[in-house]
Amino acid sequence: MTMDQSLKVRAGAIKSRNVLTRAERISRLKELDRWTEESAVVGMPKVRVIKVSLKKKKKVKKEETEDKKKKKK
Repeated sequence: MTMDQSLKVRAGAIKSRNVLTRAERISRLKELDRWTEESAVVGMPKVRVIKVSLKKKKKVKKEETEDKKKKKK
């Protein structure tokens, strides 16, 4: 069976997810030093998912024009 084009995931369409898989949660807990090998898989502590946001680029044109004005004075 083939998959419909609208269901395929493109590289640019990947967003941050709210739910992590069990393996992802365990790896994140290990990074935070909240997981030991004796810990039970059932009833794991919650892990906050950090959303990645891109910063907006500063406008360079305004800075250049201000620098030119200062040099003229």
